[in-house]
Amino acid sequence: MRIVSICPSNTEVCEYLSIEDQIVGVDDYSDLERVRLGPDLSIDMEKLEALKPDIVLASLSVPGMEKNVAELKQRGIPHIVTNPNSLDDIGVSIMQIGEACGVNGSEAKQRWQQSLDTYRSRNWNRLVRVYWEWWPKPVFTPGHANWLTEMSELCGAENVFADHKEASVQTDWETVVSKKPDVLLLAWVGVMTDKVNTDVVKKRPGYDGVPIYVMEEKYFCRPSPQLLVGLEQLDNVLNGK
Repeated sequence: MRIVSICPSNTEVCEYLSIEDQIVGVDDYSDLERVRLGPDLSIDMEKLEALKPDIVLASLSVPGMEKNVAELKQRGIPHIVTNPNSLDDIGVSIMQIGEACGVNGSEAKQRWQQSLDTYRSRNWNRLVRVYWEWWPKPVFTPGHANWLTEMSELCGAENVFADHKEASVQTDWETVVSKKPDVLLLAWVGVMTDKVNTDVVKKRPGYDGVPIYVMEEKYFCRPSPQLLVGLEQLDNVLNGK
């Protein structure tokens, strides 16, 4: 089968399913080395179509992906669209992508769930209050319906914006300060860790010296099994494991 993946999370699901050898093209942000089709929000459809894919994997977890999906429909190119927001949704995506690509995803989904269950079996006396920052200006942070809120809970923490039901929240720094987080976690979307400047945060009015950690974006901002690496890193940060 000839597979094209136009977002990193679906590429990583294919790797988890061990079908990456069937991928012939990817977006510019996927780590897998294949024919590059452009940024995930501006895919070169002529180049994609020339690859003659049997299936294209898109995801609405990437804001703005709707444009690509509309063009895939218009051109009659076979495709599926995932839309994971929670950790369980990622298990659904594993099954969905497996079925679309002609493989049984049950074993991979079970592996995913068992890895999560290792964390779910733990108990916590106190939840550390954490603030996640996806983008500094304007400030974007995950809300209740997001995998980072769940990951925080699995590591004994509480997302201070979990009281917002949506997956992504646009807010302001004054509101962040009012929620009194114990820890600030920076995972700026699309920005490498060495480019994240913590001084930007330290110079904000009201910053009171709480610890700031720069988290590796690809392990926290892509709804894929790579989040398991992120879980381990988060556990190390919060619990010193």
